[in-house]
Amino acid sequence: MTKDKWHGHIAIFVANILFGINIPIAKTLMPEWIDPVGLTFLRMSFGALAFWAVSLFTLNEKVSKKDLLILFFCAILGTTVNQLTFIEGLGMTSPIDAGLIVTMNPVMVMLISALVLKEPITSKKAGGVLIGACGALLIIWQSYTINQGHGGSLMGNLLCFISVVSYATYLVISKPIAQRYSPVTLMKWMFTYAVAVCLPFTFREVASIHYSALPVQTWLGIAYVVALATFVSYICLSFAQQRLKPTAVSMYNYCQPVIASSVAVLWGMDHFGWMKTLSVLLVFTGVL
Repeated sequence: MTKDKWHGHIAIFVANILFGINIPIAKTLMPEWIDPVGLTFLRMSFGALAFWAVSLFTLNEKVSKKDLLILFFCAILGTTVNQLTFIEGLGMTSPIDAGLIVTMNPVMVMLISALVLKEPITSKKAGGVLIGACGALLIIWQSYTINQGHGGSLMGNLLCFISVVSYATYLVISKPIAQRYSPVTLMKWMFTYAVAVCLPFTFREVASIHYSALPVQTWLGIAYVVALATFVSYICLSFAQQRLKPTAVSMYNYCQPVIASSVAVLWGMDHFGWMKTLSVLLVFTGVL
């Protein structure tokens, strides 16, 4: 494997570590302190400001009108539709159902890549997707058996599935354009478009937040979500897209429930048994 590909694997692994840690942190913020839709808009608006600020000190790349249009659709699929439908769906269905649906992402990416990019579906690739999915599903199933709570809904599950298809399509269609521009250039335009599209639907939730009443711990949680789980993680994601195929990038999504579960164990919210150990082995075997 080339040095560039190694860098791509490291970048996407770091991104999914940050995404995974974000899950338990975001749960401490919602809905007691901040509305889920409001938090999503804060992520997008901070991301837009941060990427534009960084772009002032980096290479100023000129983006063609055609590519700006492509980036608009990337923003709609990769941030707006993906995040808003998942947040809304999660509010209607159970975390177990949402987690099960999210594990379909690499499968969808593999199928869409085969249709759009003519990326072959090899037996090794399909086997890796299957093994990784088994690891992620084991963690989700254990959570279900412990909590014995379901509460899923058809509409909530449908919204979560739309989120998965949206993100999978984004990973595929953004592959060619990700190789033409730097991660900062790509992200500043994507987040700008996302803010513009989301503002009419999220302004009320953002304006209703009682910022002065938020404790320091909550502000630290928000800082993690908008800075590390958004700004840094999306730079790593874009960096990896330049060097890896969409299916390889999506495979690392299986690491998120493992990371989230591990953080919960460290915080005393869960325990690490044999099933979690087996899940970790299956996930990383599948990714490898």
